[in-house]
Amino acid sequence: MSNEKTIAQLQQEVDDYIGQFKEGYFSPLAMIARMTEELGELAREVNHHYGEKTKKSSEDDSTIEEELGDLLFVIACFANEQNISLQRSHERVMEKFTTRDKDRWTRKETEEQK
Repeated sequence: MSNEKTIAQLQQEVDDYIGQFKEGYFSPLAMIARMTEELGELAREVNHHYGEKTKKSSEDDSTIEEELGDLLFVIACFANEQNISLQRSHERVMEKFTTRDKDRWTRKETEEQK
């Protein structure tokens, strides 16, 4: 049995966590700054793994997975504060990709096409 959460469950878990603090969610501008910070940390980690920049011995052993998790948390905070369902956001973007952008990239051949 999988313990994976739905997007709605993820958002609820973040809301339950934030809800226990008087301060609540940061302001939208502060969250955008946090998102930018977390994205920078993710970029740095990707650069360490795939780029030319190696880690200094004094740097943390963060992973791409950890940095993605940090970014996802802040995205969920931002969505919650704005009353946005990430599930609906995802459905809308997938609709866009499967309609407007459906012929944008070269598709792989399927077994029937071979």
